[in-house]
Amino acid sequence: MGQCFSKSGRADLEENVEFLGGNVHPVTSKEDWDQKLSEAKRDGKIVVANFSAAWCGPCRGLAPFYCELSEKYPSMMFLLIDVDELTDFSTSWDIKATPTFFFLKDGQQIDKLVGANKPELQKKITAISEK
Repeated sequence: MGQCFSKSGRADLEENVEFLGGNVHPVTSKEDWDQKLSEAKRDGKIVVANFSAAWCGPCRGLAPFYCELSEKYPSMMFLLIDVDELTDFSTSWDIKATPTFFFLKDGQQIDKLVGANKPELQKKITAISEK
């Protein structure tokens, strides 16, 4: 359901604009990732990491909803990782399809969701936020 597997083609930077908004923070380097995880740990926040791609239709379709969730759950940190911009880093997370969401607490994975499944994403975020 709503997954992209091919990594063909590049998108213009302007197309990435629709992925950002609300409290979604773009991750542009491994150092940026480490800094965001440190901030989240310091502030006691759960991290929702969205491994996505600008050319992926399901990713683009889910982006506004992801931004809405970031505003609705300020106690969580919402990150966006472009798998084409950070290819090696994404490979280290074993990303096989986009979008893939990781849920992290203190830098450790507590859950994962593959695919643009709005109800399941909402369900996981709600469950995690209530813990």
